[in-house]
Parts: sequence; structure tokens; C-alpha cells
Amino acid sequence: MDRRIATSLIVLAALVSAAPKWNPQGKKGVGQARVSLYRVAPGQQIVFLQWLAAREEVAKEAGIPATQLYAHLDGDAWDYLLIAPVTAADQDARFDQIAAKKGVKTGFAAALQFRDLLTFHSDTLVSGPLTAADLLAEAGE
Repeated sequence: MDRRIATSLIVLAALVSAAPKWNPQGKKGVGQARVSLYRVAPGQQIVFLQWLAAREEVAKEAGIPATQLYAHLDGDAWDYLLIAPVTAADQDARFDQIAAKKGVKTGFAAALQFRDLLTFHSDTLVSGPLTAADLLAEAGE
């Protein structure tokens, strides 16, 4: 990987982790989540789902709330949409520890494995769940 790209990714990761956590007027039950869209490489659907299932098992054992998985039926060119909780450092450490015991890759090794299974992915940090009325109130409307 080009050194400039690697440096940019490190800076981006630092900015995301340092970003303030927006919670509209302290609304109870509102948190942050990561919304991801995946387009799986041809012939890799089952392998991708097995990869996700192994990680779901580790997350459950680590006490991390379940990720919501949606399978594409019609429309745009993505295969799966995931809505996952944003985890804390201690949850990540538990996940890594359990994953190591189960032989589930983490870190850069997992990222490489993950990218072999996809032709495209996009991740977005969101706040919610919210209603339109919540956001209007936050906007002062």
C-alpha cells in the first residue's frame, strides 16, 4: 500500500475515534452505529456469510449487541446491509481475545481476508434510532 494512503487511513481512523458522540438532547436509547453496504465477489457468497457468522458468534460470546443483517432483494447493486453497534475499546479487546481462541482472524489479517470476499464496501457512522420529529427539535424547528 502506498505510504500516503496508509498515512491517510491512520489519520482518518484517529479522527473518527476522536469525533464527538452526537446524542440529540440526551435522548435515551439513541446511540451510534456503523452502517455498511457490501457487494460480494462472484462465487464468494457462502464464504462471506460463513465469515460473518464466525464473527457473529465471537461478538455474542463477547457480549456485544447483535449486528442487524439485511439481504438485498431488489434495487441497487449491493448484496448485504449491516447495522452494527459502535463498540468500546474493552469490547474490542474481548472480541479479539475470544476470536484468537476460536481461530477467527482479527486486525489486518482479517481486513485482508474480508477484502478478498468483496468487490465493494462502504461504511458510514450514524446516530439513531431517531424520528424526523427528533431531528426537527434538534434543529430548533
